[in-house]
Amino acid sequence: MILIIDFGSQTCHLIGRRLMELGIKSSIVIPEKALKEINKRKPSGIIFSGGPATVFVDGAPTIDKKIFTLRLPILGICYGQQLLSYLQDGKVKSGKIKEYGPAQLFIKQSPLFKNIHEESFQVWMSHGDEVVVLPKGFSYIAHSENIRSGAIANEEKKMYGVQFHPEVAHTQHGMEMLKNFANICGETPTNEEIDVKAIVKSIKEIVGEKKVIMAFSGGTDSFVAASLIAKAIGRRLIPVYIESGFMRPQALVNVTQKFPKIFGFSPVVVHAESRFLHALSRVRDPERKRKTIGRLYVRLFEEEAKKHKDVAFLAQGTTYADFIHSKSTKHAALIKSHHNVGGLPTHMKYTLLEPIRYFYTDQVRHIGTLLKLPHDVIYQQPFPGPGFAVRILGKVTKERIAMEKQADTIVVEEIERAGLGNEIFQFFSVLTGAKSTAIKGDGRFYGEVVAIRAYTTKDRMTADFAKIPYDILQKISTRIVNEVPDVSRVVYDITTKPPATMEWE
Repeated sequence: MILIIDFGSQTCHLIGRRLMELGIKSSIVIPEKALKEINKRKPSGIIFSGGPATVFVDGAPTIDKKIFTLRLPILGICYGQQLLSYLQDGKVKSGKIKEYGPAQLFIKQSPLFKNIHEESFQVWMSHGDEVVVLPKGFSYIAHSENIRSGAIANEEKKMYGVQFHPEVAHTQHGMEMLKNFANICGETPTNEEIDVKAIVKSIKEIVGEKKVIMAFSGGTDSFVAASLIAKAIGRRLIPVYIESGFMRPQALVNVTQKFPKIFGFSPVVVHAESRFLHALSRVRDPERKRKTIGRLYVRLFEEEAKKHKDVAFLAQGTTYADFIHSKSTKHAALIKSHHNVGGLPTHMKYTLLEPIRYFYTDQVRHIGTLLKLPHDVIYQQPFPGPGFAVRILGKVTKERIAMEKQADTIVVEEIERAGLGNEIFQFFSVLTGAKSTAIKGDGRFYGEVVAIRAYTTKDRMTADFAKIPYDILQKISTRIVNEVPDVSRVVYDITTKPPATMEWE
């Protein structure tokens, strides 16, 4: 078993998932309990995760230096590399050039790069600090175009540090590097499949004879979560779809037409468009938007639950990507409060039930396949719970919702018409709130700027912008400017994750 020490990385859990894919068992601990767990569990190796802190700042998460006397292989990732160096008298400082997103890595021979035959390849970076002086016994084994410490090693002590993230899908050869480190630890792979029966059994044990009211959105995550719960408790599941007015039109179709065909009974539909508009009438800040929406959702579910006896649980299709962004661990940074995680009220009448909370999107889809859900349900484009409310920057009004829906429909139509729908993970429009000057009918026009966001990803933890052909982008732009009222121009967002998130808010 390899022990992963969590210093607050957004991708800490992903490291464990990659090891699981390699057939390697792992466990995640916080640094404060690491030494105790090492002595108790006797791991074959240790991984320091990344994290948002700076190692030389007071209060930054750290580790007992005794860990370096245990003669265990160590791999430090990002912040983990910096801490590995800093605690052994290396020097870390704020970098002159920050690196967020893709970078080219140039490697030297090392056991960490065994069976990687390219001299350079793409990795995914996310750092502002860098190691500038190595600890005694360490050497540079890789560099990027901007930093010398792309990867470092003390081969004799089997200690390695990488400034990039090998665990993310966009780092080339990441799995090979993790496999090489596992080999250095002397690990033997064992294959394990996701156990759907075990998940269903766990739900049965948790729920007992009670009922579950479920926040059902009609998306892939909620369909998979609902299927797992229905297998466990049958019609004691009460799925509720809240029509907030912020969702795509096909969401209601999925709920009212597809759900009964799959499950044999219909969900409850609650129309609350006016209540959501009223709740957001004075809200501009994106964090407040998500929390306001989250609170209202819960209130509406509680109102519906009162109509039924023995309801004890509120179920959601929360995934790990939602969970980690909402500051899921002690040292993690808050990226944004997802309405179904950090946006929930502190006090609720019901216990949360989230059967896919620790799975990523591709895993959720795999579970859906194991459950034999229809292909078009499993491979839907993801859509945020707060819907268009977080794709409208600034004030949310009935008029701006209509604008956003119309622009979004054009984006979807043109991308699907071009046959790109299955190649791009997610695509949508954003009302930016920015204004610009245009010329319409030979006269000056001052209107809103619409942004288009489209990206490719495996698990939503990292993403690259989709390389949509220019002629398709031009069709989208022309249609939006001509057909959507009060729009002056269209821009295409070509920012990777990191540094950007998927959604603008």
